[in-house]
Amino acid sequence: MAAVRTPAERALNRLAIVSVLIVTLIFLAPIYWITSTAFKPRNLATTVPPTVLFEPEIAPFVKLMVRRSQLRQPPTEEEYAAAPWWEKIVFDDGEKIVRSGRGEVQLSGYPDRFMNSLIVAITSTFLAVSMGTLTAYGFSRFKVAGEQDWLFFILSTRMLPPVVVAIPMFLMYRVFGLTDTHVGLIILYTAFNLSFSVWLMKGFIDEIPREYEEAALVDGYTRMQAFFKVVLPEAATGIAATAVFCFIIAWNEYAFALIMTNRRAQTAPPFIPSQVGSGLPDWTVIAAGTVLFLLPVAIFTFLLRNHLLRGMSFGAIRK
Repeated sequence: MAAVRTPAERALNRLAIVSVLIVTLIFLAPIYWITSTAFKPRNLATTVPPTVLFEPEIAPFVKLMVRRSQLRQPPTEEEYAAAPWWEKIVFDDGEKIVRSGRGEVQLSGYPDRFMNSLIVAITSTFLAVSMGTLTAYGFSRFKVAGEQDWLFFILSTRMLPPVVVAIPMFLMYRVFGLTDTHVGLIILYTAFNLSFSVWLMKGFIDEIPREYEEAALVDGYTRMQAFFKVVLPEAATGIAATAVFCFIIAWNEYAFALIMTNRRAQTAPPFIPSQVGSGLPDWTVIAAGTVLFLLPVAIFTFLLRNHLLRGMSFGAIRK
């Protein structure tokens, strides 16, 4: 029989629900605002008071993907009629698309920067989680001399903010020719996420009973076979949770990407604020780039949400 709640308990329950809804709305407000700005006409992006009701358009996304310049004179009726729909959108905002000598549309720098972000974030996450899992397994299953000191040393690499080590890292990278390269950023992000990966994965692996591996060793498996066939499947939720956090950190990193790269390997975070229109910043284009930039990490986290939730409670009722 269900317990009957007192009026005070019901009031507290309603208050808790209202509090959660208010906090949720506060956190979602910036996402709503940047998304709505990405679909606003440019003249409504900075109105005071803010414009809430408007007819959405995709002009900011079109302008984000192509190079454009200010129109010195309006296009002729024939030019406007012959232009594709997405070029007419740019014409309507008083700009034109920059074309090569052969008439090909020149893309903006955003697609390349977006791809750089994918390459660097995915590769560094894979390396950080792989090496972190192996290191955490060693600390969890074997006696290591000075284990606590080593773990503290690994953790200490995250104690300094990136801006403190940015200049020394830049000088070292310049000597080795790693500035403005994908390899340089991947090494940097991997090292930056490795300590987080080791500490998080050690907690997960500690919760896996040793008896599982001992049974596999008795059955004739080698230590590595037991690790790959027994430990890794059991730690899958922990690996997924660690990968999500490492990917988010690498995907959103700004300071190193701004200082260590210029054009060739630059990622999206330092590139998005540089998007300006004719004379003044085009906030709708910046908002469009931000919305597109949010999608991969949101999709990745959504796909692993079940593993993430189980990973955060991993070991709670393990034995």
